[in-house]
Amino acid sequence: MRFVPFVVIVAAVTIGAATPASAITNGSADGDAHPEVGALIGDKANPDGTWSYCTGTLISPTVFLTAAHCGERKQKTARVSFSSRYEPGSKLYAGRYVPDPRYKDKSDLHDMAVVVFDTPIAGIKPAQLPSAGLLDKLKADKRLKTTRFTPVGYGSLDPIKNKKGHGRRYQYTDTRNQTSISFEGLSRRWLDLSLSSKTDGSTCFGDSGGPNFLGGPTSHLLIATSISGADDACKGTNYDYRLDTASARTFLGKYVTLP
Repeated sequence: MRFVPFVVIVAAVTIGAATPASAITNGSADGDAHPEVGALIGDKANPDGTWSYCTGTLISPTVFLTAAHCGERKQKTARVSFSSRYEPGSKLYAGRYVPDPRYKDKSDLHDMAVVVFDTPIAGIKPAQLPSAGLLDKLKADKRLKTTRFTPVGYGSLDPIKNKKGHGRRYQYTDTRNQTSISFEGLSRRWLDLSLSSKTDGSTCFGDSGGPNFLGGPTSHLLIATSISGADDACKGTNYDYRLDTASARTFLGKYVTLP
């Protein structure tokens, strides 16, 4: 599921095709900054020898939030690692995989899923979820344009263009990375983040389902999840699913207590 088919964003501000988000580009190793961010681990290694295929965030001691497009059809369980760098033998947590029932394969709407664990994850503090309409309030206060966001994920590092000029080679390390990115736009369901300066990074293949924290590198306020990017170079606008909307809260409220 690391290389999933192209999907089309249906938000009004988006035109054309987009690639599902995967890895952090122009970033750095996250280390222990966000221990609540974990990787979905496959049952067998990918062709390059790595194991992670998507990212997600612990939002309660027993609930891990990710993207619905990360799952296979009729998938019932998933394995999660919270190691900053996953290696075979690292501790894994298995749980029940539940996508938002409103999600359809041909649309990014309702692209959320949870992994529900039977017993609480010990020693990791869950991320904080936003209050209803938080991004709308920031926009009304004219604070959103200058707000920074921190994406975190286990996806590819900066893609390398193949020597023959056809396609790109993606670099996976099973390592949790973070970067900083600027605000681009806000719609009813989507938060658009973009590289507006040389210091901005992006998400890429493998970061799908991972968090975009509101604020700098020490923030744990999860405001949106990574879904898609505007180009396969992972240097364009990121399209992220807002978690402060009534639609998102309808699904999340079934599993966690919301602020």
